[in-house]
Amino acid sequence: MFVELAIFIISSLFFYYLYVHKKIHNFFVKRGVKFLPGIPMFGNVCNSLFTTKHFIEDLEIVYRAFPDERYVGFIEGTTPIILIRDPELAKAITVKDFDHFVNHKDFFSKDTDPLFGGSLFMMKDDKWRDMRFTLSPAFTGSKMRLMMNFMSEVSHNIMDYLKENNSDEIHVDDLVRRYTLDVIASAGFGLQVNSVKDKKNDFFKMGINLFYFNIKQKIIIFISTQFPKIGKKLGLTLFSKEVMDFFKTTVKNTISYRENNNVVRPDMIQLLMEATKGTLKAGNTEKDEVTTTEDSKSKTVAREWTEDEIIGQVFIFFAAGFESSAGAITMAIHELAVNPEVQEKLYQEIKQFEKINKVLSYENVSQLKYMDCVINETLRKWTAAIFMDRVCTKPYELPPPRKGGKPYLLNPGDIVYNMVNVIHMDEKYHPKPEVFDPDRFSDENKHKIQPFTFVPFGMGPRNCIASRFAILEMKVFLYDLVLHYKVVKSKRTSDPIRLHSNDFNIRALGGTYVKFEPRD
Repeated sequence: MFVELAIFIISSLFFYYLYVHKKIHNFFVKRGVKFLPGIPMFGNVCNSLFTTKHFIEDLEIVYRAFPDERYVGFIEGTTPIILIRDPELAKAITVKDFDHFVNHKDFFSKDTDPLFGGSLFMMKDDKWRDMRFTLSPAFTGSKMRLMMNFMSEVSHNIMDYLKENNSDEIHVDDLVRRYTLDVIASAGFGLQVNSVKDKKNDFFKMGINLFYFNIKQKIIIFISTQFPKIGKKLGLTLFSKEVMDFFKTTVKNTISYRENNNVVRPDMIQLLMEATKGTLKAGNTEKDEVTTTEDSKSKTVAREWTEDEIIGQVFIFFAAGFESSAGAITMAIHELAVNPEVQEKLYQEIKQFEKINKVLSYENVSQLKYMDCVINETLRKWTAAIFMDRVCTKPYELPPPRKGGKPYLLNPGDIVYNMVNVIHMDEKYHPKPEVFDPDRFSDENKHKIQPFTFVPFGMGPRNCIASRFAILEMKVFLYDLVLHYKVVKSKRTSDPIRLHSNDFNIRALGGTYVKFEPRD
């Protein structure tokens, strides 16, 4: 029996190699696109799939293999993908010719994961445009002014906790995720959660379960993206039923309570409730609101959203705001610990600011110019975006990948990856990319940064809708922390910082551990 099984497996792999792997190779060869052969069945993602490297490193290997190409071939399992290396070409795809590349690729369908699949991130075409327009009022300046109050309240809770419980060494990953969890619970769900006091609350537990990607989950993702029919037949889902049921129940109960008790709160659930009733005022009317071409195409929100679609938007807001923001804040603190001269310069700015303004507010936060530089440099080195995927929706001709090459015709369904992290770490665009140097983004130097070589929140109309929220969340916490504590290295503070390869998130290998020394 064992011999027969072994023969079957070997024969299947041989068949795959002959008819699929070679087919992908020929696909690129015939079109004059350079590529690395990869490993049969896994292509160029074998290292990250089996957690020997981070996914960014798999992308970087292919990106750096052909330094003179405008784009190259990338093999993700059994899928051929065009990896865009040229910032100007990325600009054309994501902005100028956006109508050819409106959608993301399918990670999980709405059938298998109704919340993730029905979220703004996965919505397509006009449905995406309508939902984007529906949500845009949640992130205007006036809404951020209100949400900053939630952020400050949570940040002060963390500072009070540290004053009473500061130890020789702080696990920053855990502490910061409790901050971002509490902010999202308040700004997204209208719930008061204090995760540093109630360490085992359901919200925090579900958030951690949501983003712990072990090898089993990575294989599920691989099967579902590379062999979607098999994944659907097996009933594979990205998130557990327990997590999904928790979010559904929480949102439903919150909506029911507000309707029955006439409760109004300035958060995302309230916004979506108004949208479904047709009472939501059109967005993008404030002076400080940047309106994209796509946002402005609609003047009213006429579509009726299903219950799962409403819950899906709150869910994706939670997912992005909890983990991505936490990763960025944690890496900023780690960089401050290993770059004390940067931290001192930031502290002096905050100290002087506090002496003049007394209180941090939405009206004066923009005065912290060096804080902006520190955050931008953190997002350059450690952005969560990794790449901006786009699916071709109508035929599009790419220019030749090199001088003397031939144009490449993209057909509907073809996928392109516009690089983010590896562009940020390319010495061609950012000299000495491994060095944490916030002065790159100073008023004197930022004009030297080539357009579309710093895109931490994506590109074009389909960029991150909550970028302003994320930056404000970082500023509030870093302001309070650096004002009251000096961040210093401990025995477990890694230097230089290397990425943990066990998941898709941005985390330091071994975690981020530092000491917080109270300032006088």
